[in-house]
Amino acid sequence: MKHAVYMDYNATAPLRPAVGDAMNKALEITGNPSSVHRFGRLARRVIEEARRQVASLVGAEANEVIFTSGGTEANNLALGSFDGAGIVVSAAEHDSVLGAAPGATIAPVDGQGVLDLEALERLLQENPPQENLNSPPRLVSVMLANNETGVIGPVAAAAEIAHAHGALLHCDAVQAPGRIAIDMASLGADLLTLSAHKMGGPQGAGALVARGGVTVVPVQRGGGQERGFRAGTENVAAIAGFGAACDLAGDGIADQSRLAGWRDDLEARIGACAPDSKLFGAGAGRLGNTSCFTMPGVASETQVMALDLAGIAVSAGAACSSGKVGVSHVLRAMGATEAVASSAIRVSLGWQSQAGDIDQLIEAWRALYARAGAASAAAPAA
Repeated sequence: MKHAVYMDYNATAPLRPAVGDAMNKALEITGNPSSVHRFGRLARRVIEEARRQVASLVGAEANEVIFTSGGTEANNLALGSFDGAGIVVSAAEHDSVLGAAPGATIAPVDGQGVLDLEALERLLQENPPQENLNSPPRLVSVMLANNETGVIGPVAAAAEIAHAHGALLHCDAVQAPGRIAIDMASLGADLLTLSAHKMGGPQGAGALVARGGVTVVPVQRGGGQERGFRAGTENVAAIAGFGAACDLAGDGIADQSRLAGWRDDLEARIGACAPDSKLFGAGAGRLGNTSCFTMPGVASETQVMALDLAGIAVSAGAACSSGKVGVSHVLRAMGATEAVASSAIRVSLGWQSQAGDIDQLIEAWRALYARAGAASAAAPAA
């Protein structure tokens, strides 16, 4: 029997039951975490325990974690702390990184979506730091795992290059927790962005982890919360859920080999029924849960809507444009033409996924592909 199939984990993962339990428990607490009475102290205790849980996830110290409303705010807080002219970002970064630094220098990626390290080195050599000791530090921003293709970036190598040229390294690691292990020291990251709802936590909670000694300039002012780095009363329940999701991230990593097997089966079956389909990032290291491929001649939006009618939820890339489907800048940066990029969809799996989900997707996708081919054959020649 067919059931509704959710294959959009890179947009938002379903809430894990233990996370919901932690949030419900936190919702029973009345106090404002900034209040000094016992009710406030109870709320503060929840936040500080979550701060410890988030720090433990990435090998950081608890006092290096700054809670935000999500990954977008954390990216803006990180990049907004630096002079835009001194920022270098990968061409495949999330819109919240590119939009936070409109004056940044763009470092290219190769055809697999992997940052071109030689180009990064060249860009930093061409723009050396000023001799003025008061000049602001520079920043390189490289994501750990791409939200559209799942391609894992060479963050540690980029950090080594950045540090050799007197720059700091920011890493958008939003898609990584619960899929690959994260250690800030091994990555060489000075700033790292996280978001709860990508790992089975709630929407509305994220964090910027800032290595000790790195200066962060607050975007929101007017209160002393988060040690003055992020004004506004903390979302206690969402933060509690964030912490609980971090504790469960290891379960997701253990599940990746199973998801990767289903992902590989999906891609093999797509290739068999549509040899002209293009698969993105297959030649690079990828998250085990993510696949991005095309249905030649059929718009991404058409595929998403047709699959939705068949009870299957996928996406056409980043879910951050108020429901709009546009041509992916990530795929264009990888060398795809506009026509090819505009026919791609992303499938992302997670903790509730089942083997039968792949069968349902293939059945619906193949039927749409057959209809599209028949319509193309019936169309009059130009």
